[in-house]
Formats: sequence, C-alpha cells, structure tokens
Amino acid sequence: MNALARRRRLTDQLTRWLFFAAMLLVALLILLPIAIIVFTAFKPVAEVNAFPPTLAPGAWTLDNFTRIFTDLPFARLILNSFIFAGGVTLFALVFDSLAAYVLARVDFRGSKLLLIAIVASLMVPFQATLIPVYQLVADLGWINSYTGLIAPRAADAFGIFFLRQFFLSLPRDLDNAARIDGASELRIFRSVVLPNAVPALVTLGIYTFVNNWNDLLWPLVFTTDQQMGTITSGLTLLTGPDGIIPYGVMMAGSLIALAPLAVLFLVLQRRFIQSVASTGLK
Repeated sequence: MNALARRRRLTDQLTRWLFFAAMLLVALLILLPIAIIVFTAFKPVAEVNAFPPTLAPGAWTLDNFTRIFTDLPFARLILNSFIFAGGVTLFALVFDSLAAYVLARVDFRGSKLLLIAIVASLMVPFQATLIPVYQLVADLGWINSYTGLIAPRAADAFGIFFLRQFFLSLPRDLDNAARIDGASELRIFRSVVLPNAVPALVTLGIYTFVNNWNDLLWPLVFTTDQQMGTITSGLTLLTGPDGIIPYGVMMAGSLIALAPLAVLFLVLQRRFIQSVASTGLK
C-alpha cells in the first residue's frame, strides 16, 4: 500500500514537472518575438543587417530611438494613436451600452429583428464595407481628420451584442423596483445597470482600445497626411537609402508602440482578470 502511494506521488510530481516544462516552453515561444523586437531595437545598423543574424546585440545603442523621432513626426503619431484609440473606445462604450440596454431591458416591437440584423452584420467582412464607408467619409470632408477616424467606429456590433448578453444576466427586479420609484429609463440605465456592468465595460474597453491601437488598415486608408497618421501607419512609411527598410528603427518604433499596451495591462491586470471571470470569457 505504501509502495502504491509512493508510486502515485512520484507520478503526480512527474506530471506537474512535465506540465511546468510545457508551459515554460510555450511562454518562451510567445516571448521570443518580443525579445527579437527588444534586442533589434538596440542593435546598430551593422548588426541588424549582419548574416548570420544574432539575437542579442554585441554593442547596445540608442541610435534607432533617436532616428525614429527624426525620420518621422513620431510624437504626433503617438498623440494621434491615443486620440484615435481612446476616442473610439469612449464613444463605443457609450453607444454600445445604450443600444445594448434597449435591446436587453426594453420591450418594443421589432427588437428581435433588430438584434438579428446586428448579429448578421458581424458576418460581413470588414473589407466589404471599407469602400462605401470611405466614400461617405470623403463626401463629408472628414479625410485626414479625427472625426473621420473615430466617427465610423463610434459603435460596434460585437460590443452591442456582448453588453446585451451581460445585461440579460442582471436581475430585472432592480429595474422594476426603480420604475416603481418613478425612475426614468435613462436614470435606470445610469444608476442601476451601469454600476453593475463595470466588469463587462472594462473588458470591452480594453478589447476596443487594443484593437484600434494596433489597427493598420483603417488609419492607412483614411489618412493621407503624415501628420494625421498613427504609430502603425507611420511605421509603414519608414524607408532608408535605396528603399532599404531600417529594421532597427522600425523595431524601436514597435517597442514604443507596445509600451502603452503593457502599462495598460499592468494597471488594469486585476480588474481585467475579474472582468473576464465575471463575464464568462475564456
């Protein structure tokens, strides 16, 4: 019996060590691209273009970070990225939550048909609507403007559906009690539903901000002025002598672009984990 218990204990320990080793290998594979970005950003040009390539730089330099601000209006690109991603996130949370509240808590004729249309729009490829949206934005004179970047994305079908599903999980007794006390629908939405929906709002806010911060195609299409571009679209304009791409400078810009997302996750890490757990995302 003791031998059987020892055998089971050894098996459990071996299983745990194998699981730990597998997770460590997966973590290293995930971190490898980030390590390449970091090391390349600090490499001099000769080492970046050397063959065979090396992972860690032999001589560390900050020249790539200096060049990113001289070759591009990088400070303006960073500001544009914050305005674009932050503006879309703010408006999306407002409009998505309002639409989701109406679909989840207000009974009206045609609500199911409207919900089907919203869900069906998720199946339409983004590229299929790009040209009509661009034509509309151009007709309104919003090309190369924050309005043209933000307004078409001020609401999102996924955000509406996501928040509606969360609102449905909230007890309707809260709404009914507020209505008995004479509260309006807007007051119920603001004072009853939203305070209980903070986890879902945080989850959607992080998702929306990161998605728009990393977006390349949208700002590349709707801005032709370099001063109105974002970090992702600005990095595509980097070229060196004879059209050679300065990968060290590009990696320095990518590292700077990655920093705000890392800080955002570190600041909201606990809240994000709580949000994922409470909203049922896996």
